[in-house]
Amino acid sequence: MENDSTFVAPEGVYSVTEEHKPFLLVAHNVNVPLAPYPTRVSSVVVRYPPSKAPGGAPGFAQLLNVGSKDKGKDGSKSRDDGISQSSSDTGDDEGSPALDVSPSIEPHSLFAHAPAGPAKKRVVRPKQNIRTTSSTFITRIQTAEGSAKALNAKQGDTTFLFYNSGKSFLWVEVGSKSKEPLARVTFSAHPTCHDVNTFTASPERLDVIIGFSTGDLVWLGIPPLRGCISNSPCTAVRWVPSSSTLFLVSHADGTIIVYDKERDDGTFKAEDPSSSKEWDPVDNIFVTMPPWHPVSGLKTEKEKAVKNPVSHWRVSRKSIVDFVFSPDVKYVGAISEDGCLRVIDALAEQLVDCYASYFGALTCIAWSPDGRFILTGGQDDLLTIFSPWEQRVVARCQGHSSFVTSVAFDDLRCDGRTYRFGSVGEDNKLILWDFSSGTLHRPKFHATHHQRVSMSSTVSLAFRHDRSALHLPSVSPTDEKPYPRYHPAPSRNEVAVVQPVLTKQVEGDLLAAVAFLQRSVLTASKTGLVKLWIRPLALRARKNGHRAHTAAFD
Repeated sequence: MENDSTFVAPEGVYSVTEEHKPFLLVAHNVNVPLAPYPTRVSSVVVRYPPSKAPGGAPGFAQLLNVGSKDKGKDGSKSRDDGISQSSSDTGDDEGSPALDVSPSIEPHSLFAHAPAGPAKKRVVRPKQNIRTTSSTFITRIQTAEGSAKALNAKQGDTTFLFYNSGKSFLWVEVGSKSKEPLARVTFSAHPTCHDVNTFTASPERLDVIIGFSTGDLVWLGIPPLRGCISNSPCTAVRWVPSSSTLFLVSHADGTIIVYDKERDDGTFKAEDPSSSKEWDPVDNIFVTMPPWHPVSGLKTEKEKAVKNPVSHWRVSRKSIVDFVFSPDVKYVGAISEDGCLRVIDALAEQLVDCYASYFGALTCIAWSPDGRFILTGGQDDLLTIFSPWEQRVVARCQGHSSFVTSVAFDDLRCDGRTYRFGSVGEDNKLILWDFSSGTLHRPKFHATHHQRVSMSSTVSLAFRHDRSALHLPSVSPTDEKPYPRYHPAPSRNEVAVVQPVLTKQVEGDLLAAVAFLQRSVLTASKTGLVKLWIRPLALRARKNGHRAHTAAFD
């Protein structure tokens, strides 16, 4: 029954029902050179109302200026104010509705000590969009014929995919009969990472931010915003969940920078601790606080004007490969080419723990939906399951014969007892795994884990009943002898091994991504061939609002 387009898992048959090919593959179809920066894919579900009054196209279509020809007649009254923008493009246009960015609509703030500000701030859509910008950073815009009309006619849940291939950035609709992307934007530099804000996603608004090999950041809908904060290539970008303005960007120079899209860029120079013998990257992160940082001592009125960056973290001396947020948005898990997984307290801006890989660099990361486990893949051909609350490696997964390029949890098949996750690697294997912590037994010779001495470690290793992520032990600055944050990799005979549930050899270019959507499993190659494998059963989606899955391939 199995062939190139199907595979059989314990729950049933998965079949390829949809493929998306970038123009390069369609045009040449043979011997496509490997992209210098592999593809990354993001997905978002937008819920359209059953019926709606005639109006403008959704935010992304408006941002590309593909709406109706007479849209400008009443543009000042149209509901298109939600497109991503920089503070340099904001003004006092009374024709645009106010956007509430008060803390009350953002239950998770990245910094608990954020300064108090006005309850509301009026922001308007940019005066320019991508099509009208004169920037040479964007070299070409292509949109599908009739895309605005098709988007206006949408009803119910619609899944959109965003992905990069070469120097192009593509927007496609899952399940569309058309094989052409809704839009394709070509840049003069290589897009390396991107993210779509699921908190603000709606039929009228899609906030998408793209990072580039030049260190630049672009919000779709504004002229390209050249990065003056860091010239190092962007390696990953993530909107802060439940925030409409905050996002983090990691760079190849080992830094993670916090931005607020409502702010202008300020004059900022990060301190460089690389030559300092006092900074140990496996024991702490080096935080450079701008004058406008919430905890910095503000001296003048000029310094009180908040700008970007919000904060600057020097995490490693090697490139940051990727990072993810914990489900409760209090912690960041970051992996780097030095082979370390770092768990960072985002609120306190401090390193909590640092775990070493078995061998080589770590290449991909995912955090379980309930926050209990962190999953990584690496150049050691292994998947490793970490338990942050126990501060140990729980298990390793053996099945790949080359570098692991992407890992992802299947939210619909994780129930707190059993966890389903998937992985792909440069061996072109798609592997599904089932993991249950209750069935794993620690080897007899496994060393007893040493708990932290601080008081917090005895009271915070518990989960809230609301299924939010765990409370990791806090870093106590008053400890005379802090607990050891660095955890070397245990040997193979100290850790339980998980075997694959299913291994599927996929033909074609090197696999680079895997993600789990509501109705299908997504895989993608490094050059941008995206395949959707329909699920055998219609599993009920968890009622947690709009969710997005970002598949990172490095």
